[in-house]
Amino acid sequence: MGEDRRLAAVVALAQGMAAAHGSREAWRAAATGACRALGGSFAALSVWERELGRLRVLVNVGELAEGEEEFPEDEAYPVHQFAEITEFLHEQWAGGGEPDAWVETAEGPAAGREPGYCHQRVAALRRRGRGCCVVAPIVLHGRAWGELYVARPAGEAVFGRGDADFATVLASVVAAGIAQTERLEEARRLAFTDSLTGLANRRAVDVRLERAIERHRRDDAVVSLVVCDLNGLKRVNDTHGHAAGDRLLERFGSVLSLCGAMLPGALAARLGGDEFCLLAVGPPADQVVKAAHELCRRAAELELGDGVACGVASTEDPIGPVRSARRLFRLADAAQYRAKAERAVKPVVAGRAGPDDPVVRLADEPSQDEGGERRRFRGRHAP
Repeated sequence: MGEDRRLAAVVALAQGMAAAHGSREAWRAAATGACRALGGSFAALSVWERELGRLRVLVNVGELAEGEEEFPEDEAYPVHQFAEITEFLHEQWAGGGEPDAWVETAEGPAAGREPGYCHQRVAALRRRGRGCCVVAPIVLHGRAWGELYVARPAGEAVFGRGDADFATVLASVVAAGIAQTERLEEARRLAFTDSLTGLANRRAVDVRLERAIERHRRDDAVVSLVVCDLNGLKRVNDTHGHAAGDRLLERFGSVLSLCGAMLPGALAARLGGDEFCLLAVGPPADQVVKAAHELCRRAAELELGDGVACGVASTEDPIGPVRSARRLFRLADAAQYRAKAERAVKPVVAGRAGPDDPVVRLADEPSQDEGGERRRFRGRHAP
């Protein structure tokens, strides 16, 4: 491959990773770009999980052999089978050198390659009908992160020293792309996370609820929202100080997370101040109400606090058409207001009647009252 073509391949790989949305797309872009750049038929990207002592395959691309998947659930290999990640590479770096890629073939180690580290790879090449591979370590923040692996079928030209050197360059580009992806994902995580409790924040709820309502309109999926207000926070702040108030918020956040675990896929969030919510898509309304009851019970047992005012609204209950996220939020919020006004120790559920489930309704058509409710919603929950 000429220098111009190799430069173009490097640029294409970097651009592919830069355009990725999330880790999985970045992994695929890295493996695909390296495979094309080196003229391979297959490529894989693996990460070294130090705490588990294994190399775990993140993505496979190209011509997959039997049993290989693009994004394998648990394709991993004990590090002792590929000792270069801890021994060979460490010896190289300890002397101040840079980690270099190397070539292995189905016939054994390529010229200049130290024996003793490649037998598992050789066996894998033969088993999968591949003739050779080039392996390039990926170094991130000065530590071994994983490796880039590119292979060719049996019968095709074997990778040479120039290919290995080029693979080292590609691995450096991949490392830079992974670092960028990790930074972006951390920024996204912080943008959608409440810093005090570690729960999702209001922005995350807005995004997830909009998607949930779209799914409800499209597939009639059950969407339920639990909105709750932690009672007594101002008293705790005034009497015991804001540090005690923060601890109460953190403890309630843990209780909310625990109860949210009763609902598969539920999102637990802090909306701001003393207001929290649970968003569930899929579980029946009765299951959500049961989780809300448990939430109220556990909140009442928290030290310093005065329990929680809890309102529930679900598209499965008789609350009329729910065409927007705002309407479901407004119904749950109104139920929570009633729970707070009545000092209810159990959740108030919109659309239900009974001793434990007071009715909370909003008219389908706008009215003066509903306009007031809309204004109150904006005031309480606006970002």
